Amino acid sequence: MVQKRVLVIEDEPNISEAIRFILTRNGWQVEVEADGMAALSRLRTAPPDALILDLMLPDMDGFEVLRSLRAEGPTRELPVLMLTARGQNADRDLAARLGVTRFMTKPFANADVIAALQDMVAP
Repeated sequence: MVQKRVLVIEDEPNISEAIRFILTRNGWQVEVEADGMAALSRLRTAPPDALILDLMLPDMDGFEVLRSLRAEGPTRELPVLMLTARGQNADRDLAARLGVTRFMTKPFANADVIAALQDMVAP
């Protein structure tokens, strides 16, 4: 069985480590980037099976990252789970308009993140 790859774009090390731990334990290959520019560069060269994207990042926010992804061929259809502490309706609506696959707020249940990823990359 081929391991599914997920890229986590999260600038809080404790959160990205927690996500890495729960996903690795569930059979995912996890890569982490702490800022949007580095993540976009990595995504262009080797798109993963899915992306977990924080909204508040140091250099460009998750909306800007998502907008860039949806504008480019190789990443236009990439499944994206936006995982953020900001869960206002305006944030949800903008994420939906930009093409997010799923939107979840922090704190999150580990099982919900795993289920969302499995659903997003189902064969």
